[in-house]
Amino acid sequence: MNKILIREILEQPDVVENLINNEAEHVNKICSNLKGKFDYILIAARGTSDNAARYAQYLLGSHNNIQVALATPSLFTIYETPPSLERALVMGISQSGQSPDIVSVLETARNQGRPTMCITNDDSSPLANASDFIIRLNAGEEKAIAATKTYTSSLSALALFSCFLSEDESKLEDLNKIPGKIADTLNYSIDRIDQTSRYRYMEHCVIIGRGFNYSTAYEISLKIKELTRVISVPYSSADFNHGPIAAVNHGFPIFVVAPSGKMFDHIIDFTNKLINLNAELIIITDNQEMLKYGKVNFKLPDGIPEWLSPITSIIPGQLFARQLAIEKGYDSDEPEGLLKVTKTY
Repeated sequence: MNKILIREILEQPDVVENLINNEAEHVNKICSNLKGKFDYILIAARGTSDNAARYAQYLLGSHNNIQVALATPSLFTIYETPPSLERALVMGISQSGQSPDIVSVLETARNQGRPTMCITNDDSSPLANASDFIIRLNAGEEKAIAATKTYTSSLSALALFSCFLSEDESKLEDLNKIPGKIADTLNYSIDRIDQTSRYRYMEHCVIIGRGFNYSTAYEISLKIKELTRVISVPYSSADFNHGPIAAVNHGFPIFVVAPSGKMFDHIIDFTNKLINLNAELIIITDNQEMLKYGKVNFKLPDGIPEWLSPITSIIPGQLFARQLAIEKGYDSDEPEGLLKVTKTY
């Protein structure tokens, strides 16, 4: 009990390194095949994979000038009114590749004559069979219910895709350093994970991230809900200012994901508002000044470009959620009410 998830969390440096080494040439060929054949990308995904798709919206928009939209799968299945996918590249992201609604989006795209690709850990799955191009995660079997290594490897696969689409060697060099940064993040976070005991009786919290780390806020929130039964709600700092901030009072627990980058100044200004409202902050950052704001802090390694920071900034959230589950007396490997493969329509 409580041994499987931690093992998979600790595998992430090796899993991401293997993905980069084994799939780089293949992803380069995929990009060569696809160039000039689409104007935008539609991504179909659920759960953790949907959070990877949120990362893709910022990554491909910022680095490749490509608009990324998230699919509405029930239009393809229950309502049976799929939209026109003209000029779209349709992508599915799923660790199992089993969910019928995600597969249906790609099958419809293929029927409309559009190129399809997927990112999956199972290249014999229905999703892979519906795809013209497959990026294999090669993460090994993920046995814990909560996805961890398939999330960071999905982000890394998207980063590879972006690098080869833009033909940017310098960004590829930065990506090649990420496995080491993941290992450093694990070491820093494990040394601080005993801080989690403070939140044994926590029943609700908010997770804040913005820009590239909007996806991180969603994924940390999901991990906390899955593993601990805590009502955790993700927001961008911009959206939180538009009303929800009124709920903050003394001791209200808020995670703030704040790595260095263009968004940092916005986040630190927002953090000062939270301090004035007496919120209790859990800070994830590489910035020494920012660390002073937190009741609990998780330091990120220096030198990670903002566009790659979601691959490391999720690590403290994964470890926190697992440890809090244990503090609350829950099984972090097999949370009650969840299955590893969820099929929706």
